[in-house]
Amino acid sequence: MAQSNIKLAVQKFGNFLSSMVMPNIAAFIAWGLITALFIPTGFIPNESLAKMVGPMVSFLLPVLIGYTGGKLVHDQRGGVVGAIATMGVVVGAGIPMFLGAMIMGPFGGYAIKKFDQWVEGKVKTGFEMLVNNFSAGIMGGGLAIVSFLAVGPAVSVFTGWLEHGVEWLVSMKLLPLTSILIEPGKVLFLNNAINHGILSPIGTEQANSTGKSVLFLLEANPGPGLGVLLAYSIFGKGNAKRTAPGAAIIQFLGGIHEIYFPYILMRPLLFLAVILGGMSGVFTLLLLGGGLFAPSSPGSIIAITAVTPHHASSYIANFAGILVAAAVSFIVSTFVLKTGKQSDEDIEEATRKMQEMKGKKSSVSGILASGTKDIPKDVNKIVFACDAGMGSSAMGASLLRKKVKEAGLKVSVTNTAISNLPEDAQIVITQEELTPRAENKVPGAYHISVENFLSSPEYDKLINELKNGGIEGKQHEEEITAEDAGEKPADDSLLLEKYIFLNKDFANKEEAIRFAGRALVDGGYVDESYIEAMIERDKITTTYMGNDVAIPHGTEDAKKAVIKSGFTVIQVPNGVDFDGENVRMIFGIAGKDGTHLEILSGIAVTCSDMANIEKMAEAKTAKEIMGILNQN
Repeated sequence: MAQSNIKLAVQKFGNFLSSMVMPNIAAFIAWGLITALFIPTGFIPNESLAKMVGPMVSFLLPVLIGYTGGKLVHDQRGGVVGAIATMGVVVGAGIPMFLGAMIMGPFGGYAIKKFDQWVEGKVKTGFEMLVNNFSAGIMGGGLAIVSFLAVGPAVSVFTGWLEHGVEWLVSMKLLPLTSILIEPGKVLFLNNAINHGILSPIGTEQANSTGKSVLFLLEANPGPGLGVLLAYSIFGKGNAKRTAPGAAIIQFLGGIHEIYFPYILMRPLLFLAVILGGMSGVFTLLLLGGGLFAPSSPGSIIAITAVTPHHASSYIANFAGILVAAAVSFIVSTFVLKTGKQSDEDIEEATRKMQEMKGKKSSVSGILASGTKDIPKDVNKIVFACDAGMGSSAMGASLLRKKVKEAGLKVSVTNTAISNLPEDAQIVITQEELTPRAENKVPGAYHISVENFLSSPEYDKLINELKNGGIEGKQHEEEITAEDAGEKPADDSLLLEKYIFLNKDFANKEEAIRFAGRALVDGGYVDESYIEAMIERDKITTTYMGNDVAIPHGTEDAKKAVIKSGFTVIQVPNGVDFDGENVRMIFGIAGKDGTHLEILSGIAVTCSDMANIEKMAEAKTAKEIMGILNQN
């Protein structure tokens, strides 16, 4: 258990580092192209244009990383404070300060987040903007001074140690041994911590000095994975053999490395193939002087070619490193597949294991598992599931139940928390991020992932498949109604006009969720602890439902904090960002004993029509919004 927790912590840390770097890869590429083209040894030297190289790598890139790190912690205010704090380490060090940016950016966001929580509800009306601006400026300036005096010098020393370590590995011809950690780390999703925490920052500094760095290719080399997939394409069996050629194209040209991970998990001895392939590739790169002038993201042959220094020798070295890695990996993989126990490999089961390790649904799982499971016959039970079974799943179930009834199908559509999924569920519908958890709970069910609970095309697709399968001919003794799904008669006190708020404006989604939670507390619907549970629930998976609607609510554990069912409605005419989606109508939800489900069902049906959303977003009175919601 302890080892599993450590692995998950490293994965989470690596994903956070990756989330700071990946959105800014375009800036790295722009800097790399300008460097490769215009420096004195570049493709087309230009002294004037080359002046951009230094400021971009020393100031632009670290500040972008710092801003992104702060924004991850506390949205735009966190990003601004994180960027200000990052300037301290940038100016206080004589080297590109990427590690310092990865420290001060999130720390700045965390600091201003804690300040905002401390002053919440204490600022007098009319002074909000004054407090917001001065608090961010004072805190950012203070952190910049601290980072200039202490953090910058400390990180400079640490970076020096890392550089000396890499130089020692190169001088001792030991750099290929890093593949022993990197290649298995990729399959176990631990590579981001190594790649974005160590290799990319040091590689960027090397590229700034020499025009290229081999470190950018240690993890991005597609050769080891390509060798494994080619071996499966020729010597594999069953579905694994059928899917391997397509996976090889996606991995090599698209750079989606995780598509080959399930093939290794089916035959753990293939770890040896990718390790030896990786070592051979690194050795070839060192021998021929390979390297890139910027990180390659994704790790595809196309991206690698784009960031290869524009010299024939560099192209030859990099391509040779990839081909040698692929050849060695192919030879070892072939030996493993031909000498091992022959069976029809279960690629779907291996994909499921990969998703368990990753902790979320894989972007390639549908490709690998396509055609491996059909929709069940004689369907009579569909279950929507979410973390708490309180909000998003209830809305989705209400909409699908309406479509099922209109189609004349006699199918039960209910909703529940993932932890309470019944073993006899035939079809389970969840948000994409929650699908792996649902699959673990009821692996025998047919699982459907949706991104938009209010208007997902998967609903109509499912209805058509059920109709074509003849389900409408199946007769049940009772019609499935809202009451059959566990819904109880509505209480007029669940949604009151005084808890409908108009013309609100929020800096970020956390501020909006806290406002909704505070309204539920003030209404006597929930305890104070429910507010933090609403924040936590949105971190598990977004409460954005589609159609400019969000329904923040608590986690499953927070149900004990619910005193009675209730709603609050918040109109945000200018919108607030929910994970890249603009939300104009927010429905804060507290549910207890199913008494909220009937009203929630009506809200779901109303909000599935964008015309109703427009009317509510433009409404001038709470009575107007009540009228729109009550029409269903």
